[in-house]
Amino acid sequence: MAATDDHDTVRAIRWSGEALELLDQRELPARETTLTCADSAAVADAIAAMVVRGAPAIGITAAWGAVLAAREASDRTGWEAHLAHLEAARPTAVNLAWATARMRRVAGEEQPDPERLAAEAEAIHAEDVAANRRMGAIGAEYIQPGSGVLTHCNTGSLATGGFGTALGVIRTAHAAGRLRSIHAGETRPWLQGARLTAWELVADGIPVELIADGAAAFLMASGAVNWVIVGADRVAANGDVANKIGTYSLAVAARHHGVGLMVVAPRSTLDAATPSGADIPVEGRDPEELLACGGHRIAAEGAGAWNPVFDITPASLVDVLVTEAGAVERPDNEGIARILAAPASEEKSP
Repeated sequence: MAATDDHDTVRAIRWSGEALELLDQRELPARETTLTCADSAAVADAIAAMVVRGAPAIGITAAWGAVLAAREASDRTGWEAHLAHLEAARPTAVNLAWATARMRRVAGEEQPDPERLAAEAEAIHAEDVAANRRMGAIGAEYIQPGSGVLTHCNTGSLATGGFGTALGVIRTAHAAGRLRSIHAGETRPWLQGARLTAWELVADGIPVELIADGAAAFLMASGAVNWVIVGADRVAANGDVANKIGTYSLAVAARHHGVGLMVVAPRSTLDAATPSGADIPVEGRDPEELLACGGHRIAAEGAGAWNPVFDITPASLVDVLVTEAGAVERPDNEGIARILAAPASEEKSP
C-alpha cells in the first residue's frame, strides 16, 4: 500500500495540558473555530450539542472529560456524578460508556488521580489512530482497482482520533490507486457529508463528489458504486448495526443493486451486552433540526417532524464488518464473538 501520510492532516481533538480544545464541527466548512472546554460539564455540553461527533471521537472526548472531572471533584462520589453527566450526553454511541468504564478501571477504588487518568486518555487517543490505520489497511484489501465507493455521514479524522474508520479505508484505497471515484451523501439534517466529509477530503487533497441523499439508489443503478462504506455508532452481538439515519436505506439499495456494504468500526463499538439492534436505544433529537436548515425555517409552519438520529441495519445486509482485530464477512453472533476474543494486535486479511 502507498503511504497515506499526505492524506491525513485533520485533527479535531487536542489536549492543551489544562483544557480540552475541540474543533467546532457545527461551524464547518465556513469557519474553523476551536471551543475550549475547561471542565467536564463543558465537555458533556459539547458532546450533546454535536461540537464533537462520531462514536470514536465521542469516546476520546469523554475520556478527557473524565480527566477534567477528576480535577474538579472533591471525592469519588462527585467524580461519579460528573461521569454520569458525560454518559447521558449521547446514549446511542457505545464508545462513550466504553471510555468512561475504562477510566473507572484505571481509577480503581481510590480518589481518581488526574495525571494517571490523563495518561490513559492519551493512550485511548493514540490507540484509536493506530486502530484506524489497521482498519484502513484491512478494509482496502477488499476494494478492487477501479472501484467506485459511496460513503455516508462523516467517519474520518473529524469523527475519530485521526485518519478515520470508513474514511480511513477510503484514504488507504485512494493512496493505493484503487479508486476511480468517491461519492459522499449529504446526510440530512446535519449535513455531515456535505459540511464535514467533503471539507475533510478536500483539505487532504482527495477528490470527492457530493450527492443528495435521495440520489444514492440511482447512482448505484448507474454502475458507479461498487462499495458503500460506512461507520457505526454501535454493533450489537448479532451484527446488527446502529449508524447515522439513512444507512439502512443505503443497505437495502446496495443489496438490490449488487453493491457491497462494508461497515468499519473499532472493537470498542462492538457491544456484546446488546443482543440485537432491537435492543439499541435510538436517540431522537429536536424536530427543529429537520424543519429548519442553517437557522432558517424550510418546512411549512404547523408541520411536525420525526427526527431519529440513527437507524438499525440488520446484519443480514452487511457484507463485511472491518475492525482493527480483523474482518468478518456476513457478521453474526459467532463472528462478533470471534472478533471480540481476538488479541488486540491481531490483523486478519480477507
